Parts: sequence; C-alpha cells; structure tokens
Amino acid sequence: MKLVLQRVSEASVRVDGEVVGAIGTGLLLLVGVGPEDGEPEVDWMVKKVVNLRIFPDDEGRMNLSLLDVGGAALAISQFTLFGDCRKGRRPSFVGAAPPERAEPLYARFCDLLAAQGVRVERGVFGADMKVGLVNDGPVTLALDSP
Repeated sequence: MKLVLQRVSEASVRVDGEVVGAIGTGLLLLVGVGPEDGEPEVDWMVKKVVNLRIFPDDEGRMNLSLLDVGGAALAISQFTLFGDCRKGRRPSFVGAAPPERAEPLYARFCDLLAAQGVRVERGVFGADMKVGLVNDGPVTLALDSP
C-alpha cells in the first residue's frame, strides 16, 4: 500500500462539478493499493496515519498527531501511485491492484480511520476527480506499508 499524505488547512474533491468531500484542518490522503496488499497493510497504514506527529504544538514543533488536533481526513483513491515510469514515456500501472481488489481495501482504510475517531470524507472510487487543497507547511510525506 502506498499513500501520499499532505497536511492541509483545507481540501475538497469534486466529481462532475459537485463537491463530494471537503475538510478543514487535517490530512489529504492519496491512497494506492497494490495487488499483494490486504487487511494487515491497511491496518498498519491507518495506525501510522492517525499517530504521525506532523502537526505543530504551541512551540511550532511537529509534535501532535491527527488525533491530538482533532483533524479530519479526505481520502482519495489513487492507483497512479503505482505508476512505473522507468521505461518509455507512458506510465505502466500493472503494479496497481485491480479495482475489484482495491476498492474494498480503500473502503476498509476509510472505515478504520473513522473508527479511530477521525471525520473522514471520501472521493468517489474510480471517478475523474478534481482535488483542491491548501497545503499547510507545506508538509507532504510518502508512506509505504511494510
């Protein structure tokens, strides 16, 4: 599983011109599922995301987690995180899980985040989405499950 995490002061996603998800302070999460990923990788990633200390404390140090600040998450499915650009000029996406495998794991990821007490907004799996954000910091991290 791969994830790009961005600390945001606000973020939203539109499908067909309509806002389908929006948050204030929190994390924009681009979520990619690989063909070998399963529940253990999803569970690990959720624990990592909610406990990463990447929000500033009163002294401006990255010392607080998403749970500490009561932030929200906007989770967007993103198979292109598995794009391989080493050969040619067009990325290959054979490293991404097929939709019928990826969608339930993406849903599990979102559900487990919510079970941790995080307000979760979602994109629409497989849709053409327009994502807007104000990156706070900027703080952007790439995470890979073990």
